[in-house]
Amino acid sequence: MKLNYKKTILVGLAFFSISAFWQMYDHIIPLILKFNFDVNDVVAGGVMAMDNVLALFLLPLFGALSDRTKTKWGRRMPFIIFGTAGAVISMLMIPLAKELGSLPFFIVALGLTLLCMATYRSPAVALMPDVTIKPMRSKGNAIINLMGVLGSMLLLGLIGVMLPGAPESGEYNPNYFPVFLACMAIMLVAVGILVWRVKEPKLTAEMAEESVKFGIEETTEAASKTKVKMNSATLKSFLFLMASIAFWFMGYNAVTTAFSKYSVEVFGMGAGASAQILLVAQGAAIISFIPSGLLATKIGRKKTIMGGIVLLVLAFGIGATFTEFTPVLYVLFALAGIAWAGINVNSLPMVVDMAPIGEVGRYTGYYYTASMAAQILTPILSGAALEYIGYYTLLPYGALFVALSFVTMLFVKHGDSRPEPPKDKLEAFEALD
Repeated sequence: MKLNYKKTILVGLAFFSISAFWQMYDHIIPLILKFNFDVNDVVAGGVMAMDNVLALFLLPLFGALSDRTKTKWGRRMPFIIFGTAGAVISMLMIPLAKELGSLPFFIVALGLTLLCMATYRSPAVALMPDVTIKPMRSKGNAIINLMGVLGSMLLLGLIGVMLPGAPESGEYNPNYFPVFLACMAIMLVAVGILVWRVKEPKLTAEMAEESVKFGIEETTEAASKTKVKMNSATLKSFLFLMASIAFWFMGYNAVTTAFSKYSVEVFGMGAGASAQILLVAQGAAIISFIPSGLLATKIGRKKTIMGGIVLLVLAFGIGATFTEFTPVLYVLFALAGIAWAGINVNSLPMVVDMAPIGEVGRYTGYYYTASMAAQILTPILSGAALEYIGYYTLLPYGALFVALSFVTMLFVKHGDSRPEPPKDKLEAFEALD
């Protein structure tokens, strides 16, 4: 039993394209709102939160719709194809609205683009567990995460090359069309290769056959035409896992979002220096994605996640004791990145392994509902703590909510699928092929 890396990389092209878009969205849209439409920071924050609010409702909806879809291309592929096409068409209207100077047109174009993106995010992510045997899904999710990071880095690199720096005087009003066209091309090429090389029905059937071979119950519709409801014990685990996901996203997202302000206020550092610390965390996470998946196949997903939680609490907790910059912060944030990889890589596979047969898409949507709800709530709570108590609360706030996820994870008893040890010692060498 081993992961087909080539197949998983090809499946990851969908998330590669999605991540490329979100990198552009997070980087370009605030600039247009501020410098072209003179929108204040509060309103701009509300506009930027639109995607998270839409995600609460649309990701489970379209995930469930893809579960029930039957076409010759498969269940997920139609959503990926038409969602990408719709997003590419509507996103071209965003720089056009900017050039026309029409804020209402801009908001409509942005809303349509976000709607199209929401139609295929859950189906795109659900495609990996659809074609990957249960014990290999942590490894598979590591590859998917890595593909997402590569998509983000590619787009960020293009932005750095294609957009000018801030002028010494005057307005900042670059032409964003080249960046949008580059993003569109990346999305179309990535999804085009995906459609060409990944035959979803065939791969889903192969996964079902492999599951039968190893005596593993799998969660795709190919396994059974009878819908099975989640039993009460699994439901309890699922709800505690949802709470855990919300808690660790509340802790980690609060720190990464406000760390630039925290660094200025507490350490007296510039934005560039604080960005370097966060870059260390991101780099450590990237390096740790695949090892985290491998570790989970050895000791289990739950143990890997809980180890990551402990490490993240320690990193934030120790970091909170410093009132001025020290190089130790680079070490602590590297540990935070490693911890986050261990948590993030293994949580989605636990969710989909609890999903009833034929409902992987819906439960993928639930995963994103928990994470998006946390990312909507935590800027408000952590922002209030920063404003009314003090900036020193940021890292303790992060450590507290991550620690709460450790408590809720204690009650998660399902979704920890991992391969059985080989009966024949010689089987252990198959992974070397």
